[in-house]
Amino acid sequence: MTPEATLARFREYMVGPTRFMNLLSCFELGIIDALRADPGMTAARIGEAVGVSPGSVEQLLILPVKEGFVTYDEDSGAYSLGAIADVPEADLKRALAFMNMIKVVLLRQMFYLSESARAGSVVGLKEVYGFDGNLFGAVGALKDVRDAWMGLAEVMTASVYPWFFGNVRLPTGARVLDVLGGNGLGAVMTQRLTASAQLRVTTFDRPEFEEECLRSFRDAGVSDRCSFVGGDVLEGMPAGFDVVMVKHFLDIFDKDEVLRIFRNANRSLEDGGELVILVAVYPEDLADPTDYQADFFPAFILGGTIGRGGAQKVSTYRGWLKECGFEVTSVIDDDPSGLTPDAVLRRAILRATKTATA
Repeated sequence: MTPEATLARFREYMVGPTRFMNLLSCFELGIIDALRADPGMTAARIGEAVGVSPGSVEQLLILPVKEGFVTYDEDSGAYSLGAIADVPEADLKRALAFMNMIKVVLLRQMFYLSESARAGSVVGLKEVYGFDGNLFGAVGALKDVRDAWMGLAEVMTASVYPWFFGNVRLPTGARVLDVLGGNGLGAVMTQRLTASAQLRVTTFDRPEFEEECLRSFRDAGVSDRCSFVGGDVLEGMPAGFDVVMVKHFLDIFDKDEVLRIFRNANRSLEDGGELVILVAVYPEDLADPTDYQADFFPAFILGGTIGRGGAQKVSTYRGWLKECGFEVTSVIDDDPSGLTPDAVLRRAILRATKTATA
């Protein structure tokens, strides 16, 4: 890449945050909804409908017109929806949920990314909200963070769990440990979505989740097949299981902590038992232009989530698992052809058999 091309790429980074907020503001202010309800409106009419000055409406719509999201008629001064009009409502809702999470959870904290990397904790949460902790604690304590995070989580869970359990067949009658299963949703979904029969699923997480988890089991009618055990994932896990499931959370831990989790999972499993991992992964070729993990995950984890850890390549996890007494038997990647065009996250399912005691 020439110096000129490098600087041109820098320009894309310079305008990234402004482009993001310009587009999102058009939705937040109701400009897009107004044009959907009444196409062909002038800036004055739009401004009257949404409570924004005509001049500001004109300024905010310059970028969407440039991108083709909105159209503008020079003769009449009227705006209508362009490419946005063709996006299905469900797809638009998913994309906007992700954008809202980025605004609330990331942009406000990203100003302190360098400080967070130095400190190994999320400095932005303390500076912006006065909250001393990580994103997961903030979700419980700060309403706007919780609303933004849970809004996205609901959308993502609806798509991830069917894909995960559609690719994971568990042995009939297996004793399954769902690690860091939180409110018990993972255990409930295991019972509902897996084709396996007579499963016994135990949620393992911090003791303070027990009441909420057991309530989830009762509400779902699975209390006779699901249970809860409290503890610290870095200290140890209950033993005697055929399958240990580790979903979503490995990237919030450093390498040494991930190795501890794998070794604890090894000791939790019976001989020949299986560890099943669902995790976001980087592509083996980081220059892959179709993958956006590198664009998103480092800043997300270090600056907006926990201040340490990060996603890894499948080959890295494979090596760590071998070090901890496992042999990877299969890897199932998100099929790029099955991902939505706006997808940022790409996940993989790794299945590994216990071959030695760690």
